[in-house]
Amino acid sequence: MHIAMIGTRGVPARYGGFETAVEEVGRRLVARGHRVTVYCRNEGQTMTEHLGMRLVNLPALRRRSLETLSHSALSARHATRPQNRPDVAVVFNAANAPFLARMRKRGIPTAVHMDGIEWKRQKWAGAGAAYYKWAERKAATEGLALIADAQGIADHLWDTYRRHSYVIAYGAPILHPESDLLKRYGLGTSEYHLVVSRMEPENHVHMIVEGYALSGSEIPLVVVGGTPYGDQYIDRVKRLAGRSDTRFIGAVWDQRLLNQLYGNCRSYLHGHSVGGTNPSLLRALGCAAPVSAFDVNFNREVTAGHARFFRTPKEAAGAVRADDADVEGALLRGKAGQVHASVAYRWEDVTDGYERMLLELAVMDGNG
Repeated sequence: MHIAMIGTRGVPARYGGFETAVEEVGRRLVARGHRVTVYCRNEGQTMTEHLGMRLVNLPALRRRSLETLSHSALSARHATRPQNRPDVAVVFNAANAPFLARMRKRGIPTAVHMDGIEWKRQKWAGAGAAYYKWAERKAATEGLALIADAQGIADHLWDTYRRHSYVIAYGAPILHPESDLLKRYGLGTSEYHLVVSRMEPENHVHMIVEGYALSGSEIPLVVVGGTPYGDQYIDRVKRLAGRSDTRFIGAVWDQRLLNQLYGNCRSYLHGHSVGGTNPSLLRALGCAAPVSAFDVNFNREVTAGHARFFRTPKEAAGAVRADDADVEGALLRGKAGQVHASVAYRWEDVTDGYERMLLELAVMDGNG
């Protein structure tokens, strides 16, 4: 089949879960004999092939509210031209709902990856939230195939729209990182707690930092993550840190360093709450990091009992204290989580799910 992947920043994967999924699934589909076209909006990128995937680089308006939509509009237009028409397509992000009708009218079998419940994110409050809620409904009612990356998202789609979906999660990289790069931050193995997150309210970094400050832990809390849409939130988080040994090191793009941070922490505190199966959580599990997570159905589903949970700063403080008091127990929890991830979140299985779905869509279209 010729498969188009639309709606992400594209590959090489340097940003988030969508991009990682496109790269990991796309290259495996190529290895299985399919032709994969990935639409990219990596500014300045000139390469036209990556890991066997054909790359189509198109521009985008560099504004938060318009970047995804402007690029996806151009991508859908390009993909629906007769000379470029794929056999089947995956459109990532329900926000791209306005372009789904074009795919359907051109007779291209299309699956929509619905992502998380985006309208709950505080950064989209007001008009943005209203748009995401409308887009979710429109995408869910276009009659196209739906992809949910967690059972909790599938339940939401059924409860709200009575739509079945393909439940296909992400894969977890199973890694055994070294520790040589930690010295640049003065860190030792199992001698720090860790947060890796974009600085957004629904990721609860404020709660984790406040909880850590309450815990009285004698080892630092390392906070990794950028502020893509302004400094107001990070300023609040820093105030909550007070005089605690909280170290804000910003975004880390060196994947080897990031893996070492995951793989050598005493605990990884995960505050994400609205995004379904989260790639950062999977990477933490894959690196055997002992996880303490915000108590929401998505995080319970992914960790399958191999985590502590919190919903308040006091409970986050308790999780930190518990791991400080039982370092060996924390390490064992991390190892058990890694074993779970190695079985439940394999990229080969994820690719199987995508391939089966895409074949079904192509066959249904052929029969139609």
